[in-house]
Amino acid sequence: MAEPSSGEITELLRLWNDGDSDALEKLTPLVYRELHRLAVRYVANERPGHTLQATGLVNEAYVRLIDWRNIQWQNRAHFVAVSAQLMRRVLVDYARSRLYAKRGGNLHPVSLDEASAVVPIMGDGVTGLLELDIALDRLAAVDPRGAQVIELRYFGGLSVEETAEAMKISPITVIRSWNFAKAWLLRELSGISVS
Repeated sequence: MAEPSSGEITELLRLWNDGDSDALEKLTPLVYRELHRLAVRYVANERPGHTLQATGLVNEAYVRLIDWRNIQWQNRAHFVAVSAQLMRRVLVDYARSRLYAKRGGNLHPVSLDEASAVVPIMGDGVTGLLELDIALDRLAAVDPRGAQVIELRYFGGLSVEETAEAMKISPITVIRSWNFAKAWLLRELSGISVS
């Protein structure tokens, strides 16, 4: 089966916005595949034996996504950006529930991997994800654009160009924001104080 083009997904999202239930029926398998691609990436960063599997993550994110009303989808990049936010929320909610179930845990700093991911989840994955979530919220207070770039690139899996399109900024601005936000997160998550 051929991969749908970004334009096809954008058109189906537009038709769905306009109330076309047939568009939602055609969009669902495409959306599900996109969400599953993201979920597999996230679950791969979890420790072995992690109980939330990619399919469970997809199902929870999909249910939350489909329940949203009054959202005006702009294009595939916008859809992926919103999906990335939802998946982050699902993962954080799951991690919090696991942490509460354990009655606490030893929070520890996590490090940045400069190659392809912003934060590899260390230890049991629960505390690392919660620390990342807290750090991203703090980053958003200091640099909202940087936090959004991290969310789109890391959680959404978007390229520099797709992130630029979704945010309506230039690719060089995305790169600058990405680099600043990664350095800021490294400092926050490693506990390094910079004078």
